[in-house]
Parts: sequence; structure tokens; C-alpha cells
Amino acid sequence: MTDPAPIRVQNWNQLQDLLFADSWDAEIDRYRSRCAFRGLSDARYPLETTLTRLGGAFVELERHLLRNFRKYAHRNVVERDSVWNWLAVAQHHGLPTRLMDWTYSPLVAIHFALTNLENYHTDGAVWAVNYVQTHQLLPDKLKQGLAREGANVFTVEMLAELVPSLAELPRMAARPFVIFFEPPSIDDRIVNQFAFFSTLSEPAARMDHWLARNPAIWRKIIIPAHLKWEFRDRLDQANITERVLFPGLDGLSKWLMRHYTVKTLHHPKPAP
Repeated sequence: MTDPAPIRVQNWNQLQDLLFADSWDAEIDRYRSRCAFRGLSDARYPLETTLTRLGGAFVELERHLLRNFRKYAHRNVVERDSVWNWLAVAQHHGLPTRLMDWTYSPLVAIHFALTNLENYHTDGAVWAVNYVQTHQLLPDKLKQGLAREGANVFTVEMLAELVPSLAELPRMAARPFVIFFEPPSIDDRIVNQFAFFSTLSEPAARMDHWLARNPAIWRKIIIPAHLKWEFRDRLDQANITERVLFPGLDGLSKWLMRHYTVKTLHHPKPAP
């Protein structure tokens, strides 16, 4: 099956049109996108988890990582003692996990596609994946759980009830499937980034490989290198910055460092 061709944008307006495409919901007479967005500073980067990037026997390492995180973390770090709460907190604090970060906000996704100044010489990308269509491919038990709640994505509480252990996931279907779920509002960073997570039922599976088998539910939008500075400045004007998305002194410092960076130090060659 052939992957959809990535769409290379020519300007800011085209990017906005693509990111907000198919948002109209006639049933409620409102604009409600059903896409999860993820920005990458290099369009060539795969959609792989931090657990996968460990290499080696990373599937076996997962349980050791999570067990030791739970053992050494402060006892009050999670509200409820479920594997899904622990996974969300661990991912949020940088532990390699099977989870992948997404956002409901296309502008936040653009920010992450533009956050690494060292990659301003290469094209970036924003992935948009329809989580409602993704969940139509779930095992019946999980689809019924969403239907009972009248929800489009899971919460950690829903998953704790439906799938109490990670070992149950691969036994629910013959082929890998993808779950999108919202973490608890751990801190302002989660809230401001409008963040949520995905996970595959098989930790060894890769999101981009799974998407290649389901081409109707996603699109990949390429941000050309020569447009990155313009798009970055537009985001700053819209207050989509490190200062907002990473509240605290660390985010403030990152914003100020980038704001005062000399453009010529990270300026890509003009497009031919």
C-alpha cells in the first residue's frame, strides 16, 4: 500500500488551511478537529518512541524502567496507582516509554517542528492523525468503552478499568492497534501544550509503520527550511513560545535565548 505523498507548503496561509482542514462538524454546527498533531524539526525523523530509541532489548527493558521509576519516585507523584498513571507521569518527566507525545493544537505542533535551531537547515514536518478514525480500528472491548463514555479518546481512569496491565494489550487483537489517551493535568506544561499521548498495543511496533498500513487517517505536512524563520516569528507574535509552553524559569530562559539568537548563525540557504 502506498503512503500518501507529504504536502510541502508554500506559505503560512496554506499551512493553516491544511492543519485546520476537515474541522467542520455539521452535527454540532461547530469547528472541532479530530486530529492529533505532532511536530518534528527534521521531516526525515521517524515516528518512534523514546523506548524504541534505547535500542537493544528495549521491549524487555520497559518493565525494568517502569518498575524502578515507581520504586524510586515520590509516593505522591501519581493520583492513582495504575500502570497508565505511572506511564503518563514517567513520559512527562523524560523516562523512555512506549508512549508518544501529541497535541490537540496545530500551532503547538508547529512550535515543536521549529524548536531546534540546529535543524533550521533542513525541512520540518507536522503529522496529523485522525484519532476518531484510529479508534474505529480498536478491539470491540475498547470501542465499547469509548461508546459508554461518549468519548473520542481515553482517560487514564478508563484505561485502568479496561486494560489493567500492559500484558493484556497484545492479547486483545491479532494485529497491533493504537490508543490515544489524555494524561491527568499533572502541571501547567501538560495543560498549556494541550497534550495527550498515543501508544501501540505492541511496544516493538512503530507508529509510522502502522500508519503506512492505514493511509486514509493521516497526512504529513512538510515545512520547508527556508520558511522556518518566518513561521517561527509568526508563532512568537501569537504567543506560542517556550515561555508559555514550558512555564517556569527553564522555559523563560529557552525563549529568551532563542529570541536573541542571531538569525545568520542558523540561516538556511534560500530555496532554489
